[in-house]
Amino acid sequence: MKIFGIILISYLLGNISPAYIIGKLTADIDIRDYGSGNAGTTNVLRTLGKKAAILTLIFDCLKGMLSVIIAKYLALGTYMYLIAGITAVIGHNWPVLLKFKGGKGVATTIGAGLAVSPTTGLICIAIGILVLMKYKYVSLSSMTGVTLFAILMVFGDKYEFLFALILCIFVLYRHRENIDRLRKGTERKITERVKLE
Repeated sequence: MKIFGIILISYLLGNISPAYIIGKLTADIDIRDYGSGNAGTTNVLRTLGKKAAILTLIFDCLKGMLSVIIAKYLALGTYMYLIAGITAVIGHNWPVLLKFKGGKGVATTIGAGLAVSPTTGLICIAIGILVLMKYKYVSLSSMTGVTLFAILMVFGDKYEFLFALILCIFVLYRHRENIDRLRKGTERKITERVKLE
């Protein structure tokens, strides 16, 4: 029963979409109807600006962190915190409350990753930021960070490595269209904005 409760809490936390909420509260729009159609930080940045994007990023990260922390507290001494982190990302990507149309899970993955391995998470964030600064592609930055996270976790606990690998696969899968655009040279840079009609 405790396992089911942790999974349910984590999934429902993932369902909370700051991108959707902020879009409704500040501009009376469904963020998924604009730009990339993604309920995440980058689309909020392009559509609603920096302040909205920062709030989205923070709250999406917190979802992943809280899921791991709650599971650690409720199921002390088990690996349920890893399952909770994965479930939160699933809830973000495929939220039942938003008809399974969510985000790409990067910020929630960052939050869960930081809660599981803070040092490794911070290293990957730093590398991701450097890639973003050089190439201006959020997608490339995100994929680089999560892939590096999975690679570095090879040297730690095998279950934590599996956790990192699963989240990496999720992020790469959700970015499959971005990968195609990067190959073709048509991917949009972070500086491009979306006009609200």
